[in-house]
Amino acid sequence: MKRTGLIGCGAAIILIVLILVIWGISSYNGMVNLNEQVNSSWSQVENQYQRRTDLIPNLVNTVKGYASHERQTLEAVINARARATSINLTPEALNDPKALQRFDQIQGELSSALSRLLAVSENYPNLKANENFNKLQDELAGTENRIAVERQRFNTVVQDYNVRIKRFPGSIFAGMFGFHEKAYFRSTTGSETPPKVEF
Repeated sequence: MKRTGLIGCGAAIILIVLILVIWGISSYNGMVNLNEQVNSSWSQVENQYQRRTDLIPNLVNTVKGYASHERQTLEAVINARARATSINLTPEALNDPKALQRFDQIQGELSSALSRLLAVSENYPNLKANENFNKLQDELAGTENRIAVERQRFNTVVQDYNVRIKRFPGSIFAGMFGFHEKAYFRSTTGSETPPKVEF
């Protein structure tokens, strides 16, 4: 009888350990999936920024043909584009709110320069009537909307990930396996106010 009790107790311990191992594996895999979703979502944000960056040379060249004496505005866009393409965020940098803020600040500078460039078109009726310019302007507006949508999706995925690694008992496994909180995409201070365009 004693032997049967020991076997039953041993089987119960093995079963509990097996359940804990399966649960740990499931938690780990869930965190890996969410981490990859965060990285994938950020890649989509970067894809949209890249699309905007790729449109800029065409837009600048179109405006240049009509408004060549607006040299300062054109150079500001070109320089802002160069700065924007010089920063690349790795998946590891997504844990750093300051890196995301710096990235957004540089993207904001590019947005501001583009706003000034588009405002230049108001002074040139022939440019406003140019089909290429209008098409590029529409593509740029569409890209800005896509950027906003992808940022929102990114923040949603980051929220899911952060909740998963902070909730008990997931927080135990997150700490054990090196999963850290991801930073949300936050706009830079003052970006809620539209830029003033003056010539």
